Amino acid sequence: MTRRLFSVLLALSLVFGSTTLPAQRRFRGPTPDLDVKLTPYDGRFVFARLKFTTAPGGFYYMGLPAWAHGFPKAENNLGRILKDVSTMRLHIDASNLLALDDPELFKFPVAYMAEPDYWSMNDKEAASLRAYVLKGGFIIFDDFRDDFRNQSVGWANFLTQMRRIIPDARFIDLDPSYPIFHSFFEITSFNIIPQAYDRGRPILRGLFENNDPKKRMLAMINFDTDVSDYWEFSGTGFRPIAEGNEAYKLGVNYIMYALTH
Repeated sequence: MTRRLFSVLLALSLVFGSTTLPAQRRFRGPTPDLDVKLTPYDGRFVFARLKFTTAPGGFYYMGLPAWAHGFPKAENNLGRILKDVSTMRLHIDASNLLALDDPELFKFPVAYMAEPDYWSMNDKEAASLRAYVLKGGFIIFDDFRDDFRNQSVGWANFLTQMRRIIPDARFIDLDPSYPIFHSFFEITSFNIIPQAYDRGRPILRGLFENNDPKKRMLAMINFDTDVSDYWEFSGTGFRPIAEGNEAYKLGVNYIMYALTH
């Protein structure tokens, strides 16, 4: 952890309040406004979250559709970190919410999807996402697993949807030697990745152009883990700051890789 990053996180804890919260807070509170006004592209970075038709079973968290879990706190907190540890020009407290086939998506180089184990889409959306990644877009998939809520077919559903986008897609299990883990912070071990509630070790996978790991990565997949959970609850006392630091390192590296490759 850099001294700079620690100071930023400490500041966040003061902003959001450092009192430890009961676990019930996680499943209560006001429902976020999901009718988000588009932040037009002006050269500054804006986090783009993908919304999709949620399959049955994906409405368990505050009754929200699966894609909305953590929205917009997770990306807004990550944006504050990016602003303070880098020279990036970005919109603070702004997150675009875009449909999979929205033409506006092509103006934003990085997209994020939460809980793709409940993801479903039509042919038009699949074609749009295919064009997006092949033209240079990068997608971060996060917060999904095989568990009782999705009848242990979380990965299978994700794979089915992705192969509608890229039929011959092969997902490569990553290790810390891959460039994405050295694009800003030096991540030399996955042992740093905190696990809020997932069991076992996180599985990080990549999808590469032409299935060649020496070429550009098209998508980063965080499976059996929820990295953005630590962004969402940063500074609330619900998650330890030390663990949040490591989750932020991953998020910063993902964004930096996407913007430089």
